[in-house]
Amino acid sequence: MNAPLHFTAEGLAQEAMAFQSRLSAGLGTLREVEDVDYGATSKEEVWRDGRVVLYRFRGDRAPTAKVPLLIAYALVNRPYMTDLQADKSIVRGLLERGEDVYILDWGYPDRSDRYLELEDYIERFLGGAVDHLRATSGEDAVNLLGICQGGAFSLCYASLNPSKVRNLITMVTPVDFHTDDNMLSHWTRGIDIDQFVDTLGNIPADMMNWCYLTLKPWRLFVQKYVGLVDILDNKQAVEDFLRMEKWIFDSPDLAGEAFRQFIKMFYQGNGFLKGGIRIGEREVDLSRITMPVLNIYALQDHLVPPAASQALGGLVGTTDYSEHSFRGGHIGIYVSGRAQREVPDTIHQWLDQRAE
Repeated sequence: MNAPLHFTAEGLAQEAMAFQSRLSAGLGTLREVEDVDYGATSKEEVWRDGRVVLYRFRGDRAPTAKVPLLIAYALVNRPYMTDLQADKSIVRGLLERGEDVYILDWGYPDRSDRYLELEDYIERFLGGAVDHLRATSGEDAVNLLGICQGGAFSLCYASLNPSKVRNLITMVTPVDFHTDDNMLSHWTRGIDIDQFVDTLGNIPADMMNWCYLTLKPWRLFVQKYVGLVDILDNKQAVEDFLRMEKWIFDSPDLAGEAFRQFIKMFYQGNGFLKGGIRIGEREVDLSRITMPVLNIYALQDHLVPPAASQALGGLVGTTDYSEHSFRGGHIGIYVSGRAQREVPDTIHQWLDQRAE
């Protein structure tokens, strides 16, 4: 016996008419939509080294925290996912709670940056920003919030310079790069990275974006654009959608030598667990991280699975280690309504409990 169909001709006709109506409304909406940008909070440049700029965010009131909070983001995307728009801004939430928030903008590398190494990013740029904040704030150490690859950089920096980091927060940060559910890791382990970088030089942003999108091809190539039809009659929703799309595809190229080192030592060598991560002449050892650590991970993260992040707890040397799991994905942890309620409050309360 054949199973009954769960649609009728009348239902299909009604759905087609509704679809046509939404498309018609969308033509009017798209004429009203203006160019969108991201970065909702006022900021000012306070330090620079070449293309790398340190910004200080300005909230509606002066910060009450004495220790600066420095955000280090990944190289592959622009850092303002943390401050996408007024109602989707982890930065704004932190400012409202009194934190003094800074962010590193890595800039857009070109061919002159081809031979930048991880030592440049971690010791020269991140370390330079930390030293600037120590000097201007009068504090011996700063609070460091590392996100995704920026979290891996922050772990390296804190291991090599533990006296300069008061409290360390990692968010959606990979630590164990060889978990079974890490598809990106499975892809990169088989790459001849020397031939890859020697051929391309800097790694094109479009190539990296293609790799990330193909991790979820149905969701990211088809479903979200089909779903766009449902919001075409809502100008604000369309602008929010376009703002996210603009951020996704406004990605920098990656400095070739730093990329080579990162893939070899982290994705292929799994160096946090197995050793072998060398930044310049010094080897990273996470047991040297003795300051308080808060590790925030996302339960539905397809880029950094929870197990990849949770491995941190067994490696650091601190006796003050905390974890916070977020019900969402790798991007939702910045932009969802739940994130606006949970993430800044979790970070602020944790820091406040450790303030002198």
